[in-house]
Parts: sequence; C-alpha cells; structure tokens
Amino acid sequence: MSTLLQINSSLFSDNGNSSTLSNEFVKNWLAKHSDGKVVVRDLAKNPIPHLDGANVTAFFTPAESRTAEQQALVDFSDSLIAEIQNADAIVIGVPLYNFGVPSQLKAYFDQLARAGVTFKYTETGPVGLLNDKPVHIIAARGGVYAGNPADTQTGFLNSFLGFLGLKSVKYIYAEGLNMGDDSKAKALTRAREQIEVSAAA
Repeated sequence: MSTLLQINSSLFSDNGNSSTLSNEFVKNWLAKHSDGKVVVRDLAKNPIPHLDGANVTAFFTPAESRTAEQQALVDFSDSLIAEIQNADAIVIGVPLYNFGVPSQLKAYFDQLARAGVTFKYTETGPVGLLNDKPVHIIAARGGVYAGNPADTQTGFLNSFLGFLGLKSVKYIYAEGLNMGDDSKAKALTRAREQIEVSAAA
C-alpha cells in the first residue's frame, strides 16, 4: 500500500487556492492508487509552533540528559520526520505570501531540519538523510513569478528539501490568480491538467 503525505500551508485551509489544487491532486492520486493511504497535515488547522530556544536546546541535548519537557519537544519533531520517512510521495500546497513561503510552512520545515537525524555534515559537504521520493509542489500565486528573480520560493524549496535528501521535486504553478477572472480560470485549468498527469505517475 502506497502512502501520500499531503501538506497544506494556506492560511485559509481548504478554502485556499493551493489547498484546493492539492486536494484535487489527492483525488487523482487515489484514483490511481485505489488501495493508497493519505496522511493530511493542514498547517492552518493544526499550526506548528515556531522554533525557539527551548526547541534547539532540546535537539542538542543528549537523550539521556533531556528533561521530560525536552523529550516531548524532540518527540514532536520526530513524529513529523517519521511522517515524511513513511510516505512514498508528498504533495505540498504552497501559496506565495510577500515573496516567501507561509510562516507556518517555515515553522514546519524548522522542525524537520535536525543535524544527525535528517542531515549531516561531511568533509565534502552536507548530506541529506531522508529517503528521496517524489515531492509535488503546487504553487499558487496572485501574480506571475516563475522563471524570474522575484520567484524566491522555488530556489528556497529546492535548496531546503534537497538539503534533507528530497531531490525529486516537481512543480505545478497556478499563477496570475489575482489578475482577473479569465487569467485565474486559465491558470487553474492548466494546473489541473498538470495535476492529472503528475498524480497518475
């Protein structure tokens, strides 16, 4: 049985454009994987606490020396990492907010980046420790940014996911969503066509 991990990061939860398209990806994926399992993590409905000093201290404290509170912080991070490791494929709905990823997605990422757990440093550079698998990014944007310097998301997502070992990243862009009804309709149609192909792969 294959497992798909769905991560939605829109502030509007299921009502956001990126979440709507991500949900459509799931429907198409399930049509192809009739015995598949979907694990959903909605970062608006269930926000991830932002990284703080207590988290970092807990991560770097040896297991035998952690307090109960520190172990609880580590256990939460471990559970998020296990979701990634146990998935066969991942779909992430990502809106563009002020030229970056949503802060709730960044908070989620910060819980995944653990030295010695999801990456390590070597003499030849960092090595990601997560097992590679297909990661589908559904990027919903009010304007048109893909392929130009204002697209700060794509480079960041490639760098971060690749740093952890997730290098098989594919993008589906839905752009121009705030540039009029005709532009939005065309963008959503193109995105849905790409979703149908990508989810069936």
